[in-house]
Amino acid sequence: MKNRLSVLIVLALLLFGFRSVPALFSYPEYFPKPVYDVKKHALTAEKIELGRKLFYDPILSLDSSTSCASCHSPYNAFAHIDHKLSHGINDSIGTRNAPALFNLAWQSQFMWDGAVNNIEVQPLAPIANPIEMHEDIAHVVFKLQRSKIYPTFFRNAFGDSVITGQHVLLALTQFQLTLVSCNSKYDSVMNHTATFTKQEQNGHDLFQKHCNSCHTAPLFSTYAYASNGLPVDTFLNDIGRAGITHIASDSFLFKIPSLRNVAYTFPYMHDGRYAKLYDVVNYYSTTGNKSRFVSPQLSQPILLSSDEKVDLVAFMLTLSDKSFIFNKNIGPPPLEQKKP
Repeated sequence: MKNRLSVLIVLALLLFGFRSVPALFSYPEYFPKPVYDVKKHALTAEKIELGRKLFYDPILSLDSSTSCASCHSPYNAFAHIDHKLSHGINDSIGTRNAPALFNLAWQSQFMWDGAVNNIEVQPLAPIANPIEMHEDIAHVVFKLQRSKIYPTFFRNAFGDSVITGQHVLLALTQFQLTLVSCNSKYDSVMNHTATFTKQEQNGHDLFQKHCNSCHTAPLFSTYAYASNGLPVDTFLNDIGRAGITHIASDSFLFKIPSLRNVAYTFPYMHDGRYAKLYDVVNYYSTTGNKSRFVSPQLSQPILLSSDEKVDLVAFMLTLSDKSFIFNKNIGPPPLEQKKP
């Protein structure tokens, strides 16, 4: 019976334009091929569920106060909206707004400055950061090994109750790979099951003309690095990617975020300076940027009327994926199963 059900699920995905690599990781036909090779480590329900538990468990932090989800809430497309800048252990204030987490298999570099180029080791950065989790992966393994439930979950996932740092990272990777967002109204239009309103269509046309070069459909980002010429916050003095590469021409370059789920991921920009999407549109449409570091396509303002600004926002709101936001399978696990 289970085998028949699995076959039916796969057939249903194929029928509605999805492909599966394997069935636990599916995406629309109009999406490009993922950058990450999902066949590298076979995705299994057990590894994904273990990664989900770890993602929501503050045991990964030094004092068990801060989890991955503390800064990446599923109800905000795995972004952080409580503060402009993310908060960590002991309520320490970070230096950037936590980016949203979805469609990670299509990204080769992570964080606003691309400091990490492998999703399988990316969790080490926040775990070790003294103002995020301030923990050591070896101590994380020690705590997990001493817990009442985790040895069983690791045995179910990896066939061995002896916990390793590699398996911790792989489980987190597998869970995050399943965070695929592809069921917005825009996607329904692409699948010919819905149509844009006149206002949304006008906004779409404006978006194609003015925004698509950086926020390219269907992922709505090139995931490249660019400078939008924002005035530098003199307190943070964040020089962006140049802090990683130490190349002057990389100064003030930040990773271009996806505009999918943009309705849920405020505040905006790497430092969370804009609370409303309309404020962002106003910035781009009223300011000709003179910064010598600004990317060429943004050196002049995007001239829009008041009505065009509203239309543009209306289109961007069609990128909201409510089924992703309210998907219980990627939300917090049941409390009685999460506590060690």
